[in-house]
Amino acid sequence: MAVGLDRRARRALALMGIERWTLRAAGESAEAGERRARDSEAAPAAPASAPAGAVPAPAPAPPPLADTIDVEAMDVDALRATVAGCQRCGLHRTRANTVFGVGSLQADWMFVGEAPGAQEDRQGEPFVGRAGHLLNAMLHATGRERQAVFIANVLKCRPPNNRDPSADEAAQCAPYLQRQIALIRPKVIIALGRIAAQRLLGVDTPLGRLRGRAHQWQTDSGPVPLVVTYHPAYLLRSPGEKRKAWEDLRLIMELSA
Repeated sequence: MAVGLDRRARRALALMGIERWTLRAAGESAEAGERRARDSEAAPAAPASAPAGAVPAPAPAPPPLADTIDVEAMDVDALRATVAGCQRCGLHRTRANTVFGVGSLQADWMFVGEAPGAQEDRQGEPFVGRAGHLLNAMLHATGRERQAVFIANVLKCRPPNNRDPSADEAAQCAPYLQRQIALIRPKVIIALGRIAAQRLLGVDTPLGRLRGRAHQWQTDSGPVPLVVTYHPAYLLRSPGEKRKAWEDLRLIMELSA
């Protein structure tokens, strides 16, 4: 009923802190604000530099993942173990932990972020900092709890200094995420932030033009709605956008009803 939804909306706005509005910097785009909002903690120390004049031997490019392991045949335990030991790209040299994902394997909603931050890298769990607390509040406002959904990332390892994932890093991790989606079979996939949305959809369209409607993720059993919304870290820095995030949550609820 509309009355119930309005009451839930007011509750969500309070939980999400929308009453405290601030403007983002003049001329700053949502994408720039999202990047500025990322975890700024220092990355693990880089290996010592080679002596001056030395030319390091290039690392051989790994073969395509599908050529080495059959990810599509894995159950969740085998997939988790494979991710934990993955050395498909250079990120394994600087990570503390892989971040496989958490939540219910029968979840109706599956959230996909960009990559782990410093706290996630230390704990091996996605969205555990301030952004995670806001995501939990957003879920609570819809009548769901964290353990009832599934939360993952495009990358399973943290990029140093929280830089953007490279195309190769995203490609090496893509089969893991695809298998997670196939195993969980969510009713709705939610892309959190510009980079997650662009990687999932294979586009370079700005986030503002991607949100507000349902896209499609193709599976063997048919298309699954995919909704794009703001990353919680960006919402912490730009709370004036939380109203739009609530609109996205309402769309997600409608699609999974």
